Amino acid sequence: MPPSNNHHHLLFLLLLLLLTTTVNAATFKEAPKFYNSPSCKPTTTNQCSTEAVHVAMTVDATYLRGTVAVILSVLQHSSCPENIFFHLITTDVSLYTTIAATFPYLNFQVYPFHDGAVYGLISTSIRSALDCSLNYARNYLANILPTCVRRVVYLDSDLILVDDITKLASTPLINDAVLAAPEYCNANFTTYFTPSFWANPLLSMTFAGRNACYFNTGVMVIDLHRWRSGDYTRKIIEWMELQKRMRIYELGSLPPFLLVFAGNIAPVDHRWNQHGLGGDNYRGLCRDLHPGPVSLLHWSGKGKPWVRLDSNRPCPLDALWAPYDLLQTPSAIES
Repeated sequence: MPPSNNHHHLLFLLLLLLLTTTVNAATFKEAPKFYNSPSCKPTTTNQCSTEAVHVAMTVDATYLRGTVAVILSVLQHSSCPENIFFHLITTDVSLYTTIAATFPYLNFQVYPFHDGAVYGLISTSIRSALDCSLNYARNYLANILPTCVRRVVYLDSDLILVDDITKLASTPLINDAVLAAPEYCNANFTTYFTPSFWANPLLSMTFAGRNACYFNTGVMVIDLHRWRSGDYTRKIIEWMELQKRMRIYELGSLPPFLLVFAGNIAPVDHRWNQHGLGGDNYRGLCRDLHPGPVSLLHWSGKGKPWVRLDSNRPCPLDALWAPYDLLQTPSAIES
């Protein structure tokens, strides 16, 4: 006799309870308090502070460990850590408790991301992790964050800073640029779009007159006032809607940003996004740093340092991430 629907429902609830318990079981060591240096400008740091460095990130249970490491690295290397405000966007507002317990002195606000609207716009990509709705929250920063926030640094959750974020936040947005990011003009730009896209003159003409280069959306400095004035969320959504009708790209949330902004962004030194340390999107093989100085290490790609460290199969550069890992191990909790 086949199991009843009630039986299936009970199994589903038990599985959900198990997963929830597993996620909630992750606890983190409390981070130390970080103090401003004497040269810092005194300010009351809140979500509308004009003198604060505003940082936006997404946070979920899967990447929570990475998010905690990012926050710690930002605070530890900042000369004015008390002047930083974190805007954390999530589909699970219960994570507020974990962040507050780990960083009792952190200036931050949690914003719920209602992902219903974006679900219908997401197209499957080459790696399932890229299809997570929170990957698209960066498209809506201007709608989610308070209108009083003018400039924000957007950071992914698989990176660490080893330099003062104030330097990155003060990047000049020249020529009325909406955003700034390191560009990589040696990358083969054509591979980010399908042959169908390039074969259609109406589509490929999008880049006419633009020196379009690849840039990674995991590290960006954004002027939200200019974004709102230019209605750039709508422009990104229009490309995503077209993608649902005809496949013009393969790689998740990145291509719509390239379609709208590539060739029209302000430059940032490559030291601020030593990306690709997670390997490619298929096998996640180990990679070395690019030549030159380093201010930010970014494990973009399939491999994440905490996963490889836990499996005792780390890449050499994962050892640079490990000091920022605040996860409380079971043995440490028991002692």
